[in-house]
Amino acid sequence: MNTQTPLPVHSHQFGSANPMAERNTLRATVITLIMMVVEVTGGYWLNSMALLADGWHMSSHALALGMAVMAYAMARRLAGDKRFTFGTWKIEILGSFSSALLLCVVAILMFVQSVERLFSPAPIHYNEAIAIAALGLAVNLLCAWLLRDAHDHHGHEHGHHHGHGHEHGHADMNLRAAYIHVIADAATSVLAIFALLGGKLYGAQWLDPLMGIAGAVLVGVWAVGLIRQSARILLDAEMDAPVVEEVRDVIREDFPEARITDLHVWRVGKDAYACIVALASKVPLSPAAVRSALGIHEELVHITVEVQEPDGSMALAS
Repeated sequence: MNTQTPLPVHSHQFGSANPMAERNTLRATVITLIMMVVEVTGGYWLNSMALLADGWHMSSHALALGMAVMAYAMARRLAGDKRFTFGTWKIEILGSFSSALLLCVVAILMFVQSVERLFSPAPIHYNEAIAIAALGLAVNLLCAWLLRDAHDHHGHEHGHHHGHGHEHGHADMNLRAAYIHVIADAATSVLAIFALLGGKLYGAQWLDPLMGIAGAVLVGVWAVGLIRQSARILLDAEMDAPVVEEVRDVIREDFPEARITDLHVWRVGKDAYACIVALASKVPLSPAAVRSALGIHEELVHITVEVQEPDGSMALAS
């Protein structure tokens, strides 16, 4: 039996690898939560469904940012806990799944309220609502700047330490996702401002509840997408990931005398996968050589190779 030391899974996680990102994501989370409360409260008091929709849409991204912060903190705090076989990354995924279920309920309530307001309009305090929406846009742009600054800094550091062509494992996908959420929320704030301006300047009061409906749909679509994505990871339903075909390509091209009899690939971190592959070979084959060949794909952070030799014996490298 041939053995090798497993690749260190924890070193591929983001828990302590990007302290600047953790700090800036926490700042963005606090700012976003405060602005969310202001917009939701203002939306109710000022009778603006557009402002309310923007606030709830901001809440969806506050949850995303909060999950990112929790993931950073938990991965760092529990990095040495041996109960977590592949680290603590799935804590974030479980939290995201739970939050997305809650957001689906929020989206339904937003939609129902906006439709009711469309047919039963109420007076809107446009000046105050526009001011709050503009403040919300400024907050989103500030958060985007914070997250972008950390992303650029992190990418610059990795540029000095890695020369491999793959982006897998280099970019902080946790931070990138948070940045995209904030940019999307900024776009929603712009739509809310236009809806309120249209109502104030042209009397198009129907734009406000229409924006509420649009916001509800956006939150619902985002939540359903997050449910699907997180459920796939939690259920290890990722055998259609590109890395699986990369594993098959390596075996097919580098070891033509071998065939795959069993293959399991599942995610253990952001763009980090574990792999178990069983081969039947017509010629003597070193499992360590197969493992080394698969190691060129940096997203494979833990690889186990089992080879059935021509004489029926088994060899293992993990």
